[in-house]
Amino acid sequence: IHKEEIPDSPLFAGIHPEEKESILKCLSAVEKKYEKGDAVFLAGTAIRSMGFILSGSVDISRDDFWGNRQVLGHAGSGELFGEAMPDAGESLMVNVEAAEKCRILFLDIGKILNVCTPACSHHNRLIHNLLYIMAKKNLMLTRKIDTWEEVHPGKGDGVPILESEKQKKKTFGIPFNRQQLADYLAVDRSALSAELSRMKKDGLIEFEKNIFFTLL
Repeated sequence: IHKEEIPDSPLFAGIHPEEKESILKCLSAVEKKYEKGDAVFLAGTAIRSMGFILSGSVDISRDDFWGNRQVLGHAGSGELFGEAMPDAGESLMVNVEAAEKCRILFLDIGKILNVCTPACSHHNRLIHNLLYIMAKKNLMLTRKIDTWEEVHPGKGDGVPILESEKQKKKTFGIPFNRQQLADYLAVDRSALSAELSRMKKDGLIEFEKNIFFTLL
């Protein structure tokens, strides 16, 4: 893969464009292509690589004991998945599915964690960037937990829209349809739709499919 094909990403922040091809070779990068609906990873699979999305997007979900699927997240071009594995060969606890036609670059986890000898500066920078990404995702997970607790205060029926920095803007989009959004928030789809309708009636928001317009 050529450096021109690598989308902007926090993973490569501070790394010169000409160094990207070198570091991808260092990490034994392998590109794979998927069609919409294809399984990229299934829960329980032992993985040795994390995924870096070159184009398209994936949905990340998990199935509970009763077979109900909960959407945990969505990753698009320039984003990662599987990076939180403590070591190569660990079993993944979630499903990763292509949300649309996509190209994914798989980077060897073991080679990321074990720096070159002598350690190249761009490899050290990559590890620094990866730790930053993981810390930011952990923060987002904490916020999601807080949101879930607001949705379920003693299992009440309030249903807020996903917390996001984009909510500060007048227009924002979400990567989920209504069922996926309900799964993400762990609420009933009809309750979610009813709450959105109430917010629309109260003049708080307008929406068209997954595009929302704040009216405050």
